[in-house]
Amino acid sequence: MSDDPLDDAPTGVRLQKVLAAAGVASRRVSEEMIGAGRVTVNGEVRDELGTRIDPENDLVSVDGVAIQLDVSKRYVLLNKPTGVVSSLKDEQGRPDLRRWTDTSEERLFNVGRLDSETSGLLLLTNDGDLAHKLAHPSFGVQKTYIALVRGRVMPKTIARLTAGIDLEDGPIAADKARLLPESKASGGNSLVEITLHSGRNRIVRRMLDAVEHPVLELVRRSFGPLQLGTLPVGESRELTKAEVGRLLTLFRSTSEMPDEEPAGDDA
Repeated sequence: MSDDPLDDAPTGVRLQKVLAAAGVASRRVSEEMIGAGRVTVNGEVRDELGTRIDPENDLVSVDGVAIQLDVSKRYVLLNKPTGVVSSLKDEQGRPDLRRWTDTSEERLFNVGRLDSETSGLLLLTNDGDLAHKLAHPSFGVQKTYIALVRGRVMPKTIARLTAGIDLEDGPIAADKARLLPESKASGGNSLVEITLHSGRNRIVRRMLDAVEHPVLELVRRSFGPLQLGTLPVGESRELTKAEVGRLLTLFRSTSEMPDEEPAGDDA
């Protein structure tokens, strides 16, 4: 044992204090959560009230949901309008994302891309590791789109989308697809909801072209655990604590980081 009493001083921060600072619950309730075995640190249950952790490096979850400890990280949900490119500076001078990122003190950037004619959910963040990982095609984040397509879509066409079709860069199948009520479409066109985890370039448009129902309008309604909801076009908002928790849980679901850069627009 060291003769210097400072060498024996406890290091780290008490777990209940960390949870309270993260806004999970009061210290007293946090202590009850810890005692009930609901809190894990780096994947291991820690039910001792004297537990101390390093908030900068340790990963904490409650009931299996990740807790954001680094409050410097921001996560913003944007309903991107059509006509806006998914770039922080467009070389051709087209409208870009700076309208939403320049108002932030932090340097926000987009997670993945939507082509200029696709509207809907786009995540902005200053969390580089999360952005790189979730945008990469190999990670396979599930996304849902609603497409207004030309012509009357028949049930057999929906079946083709989920069974798989051949494209020039290989076969592809939707995770889910369904035809939405005709009352929501007009002029002999159809509304199709399609869910897939592929990150291939303009994949939704190419799939629907392949079944002879070209896209007239396309909106991304979800990205992983995030839902666009009723957020108006062109508006943005901070994610709620619950949404951040679900997003970080998805991010932590694999420890591997892809080496290659993602390419192309999602849809």
